Amino acid sequence: MRMHNLLRRKIIGIAALMSCILVAIAPASAKSKVDQNVMAVSGIVTGNVQEVGFRAMIQKQAIQYNLAGSTENNSDKSVRFIVQGNKDRIDQALKAIRLGTKKSSNVKVSTSAAAVDPNLKTFTVVGWTSVSRHITHPYDLVFTLRNDDTTIKKGAAKEAWIKICESTVRGEDTGKCDKDNDD
Repeated sequence: MRMHNLLRRKIIGIAALMSCILVAIAPASAKSKVDQNVMAVSGIVTGNVQEVGFRAMIQKQAIQYNLAGSTENNSDKSVRFIVQGNKDRIDQALKAIRLGTKKSSNVKVSTSAAAVDPNLKTFTVVGWTSVSRHITHPYDLVFTLRNDDTTIKKGAAKEAWIKICESTVRGEDTGKCDKDNDD
């Protein structure tokens, strides 16, 4: 009888310990299911992709699909970017990037997987200028992710981009962001 009680206590103790372990890992496993759909993609775009509004277009995709990351021109006339967020939204943004802007041509995009940065909450165009707007002073245009993680329409993304531009440019560049053009 004593051996039976001792065995029962051990089984109860093990069951209690297993319950604690399951409770402790449940939030982590639930979070990992949500995060499984988050990815990051790095890309290089070649062709006629500078001075044609390409980086602004990439940022508008990030705004529309609520993606974090950055884009900048390379010295070899290519454009480098990284986008991070929901896989399906990244796929949509990449479709638009591959199409390019109305002024770009010979667009070729090569991509590779990149490490996800869980602390990244912005998308930045590094050193943005605009030939069509006559903005030659470089600015970093920063979009901060929406907390509700929604997708917005293309027109709303363009409006949000214009607000970012207007709040960033200074001096003689003030008032030039709202010019109706392709980028």
